[in-house]
Amino acid sequence: MKRGTPLAITLLLIASHSWAAEQYTVTGLVVNVDRTRGEFVVSCDRIPGYMDAMVMTFPVPKPENLNGIESSSVVEFLLHVNGKSSYADHIRVRSFESVEQEPQEAQRLKFLQNLANPAVEVNPLPKGERVPDFVFMDQTRQRVALSQFAGEVVVLTFIYTRCPNPNYCFRLNSNLGRLQKRFPQRLGHDLVLLSIVIDPEHDQGNTLSNYASIWHANPQGWHFLTGPLPDIQKTTRMFGVDFWNGEGVVTHSFHTIVIDRQRKLAANIEGNQFTAKQLGDLVERMLPEKSGPRSH
Repeated sequence: MKRGTPLAITLLLIASHSWAAEQYTVTGLVVNVDRTRGEFVVSCDRIPGYMDAMVMTFPVPKPENLNGIESSSVVEFLLHVNGKSSYADHIRVRSFESVEQEPQEAQRLKFLQNLANPAVEVNPLPKGERVPDFVFMDQTRQRVALSQFAGEVVVLTFIYTRCPNPNYCFRLNSNLGRLQKRFPQRLGHDLVLLSIVIDPEHDQGNTLSNYASIWHANPQGWHFLTGPLPDIQKTTRMFGVDFWNGEGVVTHSFHTIVIDRQRKLAANIEGNQFTAKQLGDLVERMLPEKSGPRSH
């Protein structure tokens, strides 16, 4: 401060500095959008120097900033914070992009397949649509149908047991494993986990049951499913999942599917740009009040 600066100006400068809004770039998974109230709820990644990872509600003063934003969207936005309030703007959906070889190869193979045979291309089921039933066999060799989980939240992924990359099938199974640990009292009657294999020629019988045991999967609530290849292909296409089997290695895209209590598609999250906690926060918003085991 220069000599002779009036005290009133000095105090004003100090006050204006303390009132100045701070800005933070925030990333996370949207768990709810309320356009009427002009706000959304996000399971946020950690913001260094500001807050740990947590679920927070953010006001969005400009309604147009919520256009295209839905629950399960992976987003990035600018958070403005001052001493008394905060708000979000410049919200954008982060489309899944990967520099890793397998997702890029899956996209290339899909492009070539569509060129060679356009009739094969199937549009994935839109969000909010009722999910058609499917039937497979689980690791205990029991018949499992989607329709038997009426009134429950279902989380579904596609995997194969020989997948060598820890960022792919291992990551998807790890996410479901974290859900099993987070909601042990809800598993099997409020929440069901399904892992459908995309290499049914290999992943069946003892191979599947041994793999499920590695993940300490509770067979009452976490089913590893296999079945005829055409049935699996029909189910994967329903959710926009692509895979190709060659020389013992399966090239595939990876999606996490959430189906609500009315058996409607609530989320189809591509890739791995979200955490197991964020997936759990999304699921928790959809779970019913605690109830007893389902009746058969």
